[in-house]
Amino acid sequence: MQNISPKVQNLIAQYQEIAQRLQTFSSQRMSLEMQVKELEQTVNQLEKSGTDDKIYRSAGSILIQTKDKDGLMSELKEHKETLEVRAKSFERQEKQLKERYDSLQKQISKELGSPVDEEEESEAG
Repeated sequence: MQNISPKVQNLIAQYQEIAQRLQTFSSQRMSLEMQVKELEQTVNQLEKSGTDDKIYRSAGSILIQTKDKDGLMSELKEHKETLEVRAKSFERQEKQLKERYDSLQKQISKELGSPVDEEEESEAG
C-alpha cells in the first residue's frame, strides 16, 4: 500500500469498513427473519391447539402454564410484527450500505485505473 495515494488508502479503508458493516447487518437481518419464522410456527401451533390443551409460556429459563391463550397469541403476534419492522429497517440500511459499497468499489477501481467497471457501466446504461 506504499505506492497507493492517501486518498485511495482512505477509500479502501472505508470500503473495508462498509464490507464489515454489510456482513453484520446481513447477519442480524437473517437472525430477525429466523425469529419471525419461528414465531409464525408458534402462532400456527397455538391456533391449532384445543381448548383443553395445556399451554405454557416462557418466563426466562422456566415455563409457566397459562390459561390466557388469546392474550398469549396477541403478545406473540405483536412481537412478530416488531421483529418484522426491525428486519425491514435492517434491510433498508443494508441496501444503503450496499449502494455505498458499490460506489466505493467503482471509485477505487477508477483511482487504480482498473477498466473492469467501465464495461459494467456501459451495459447498465
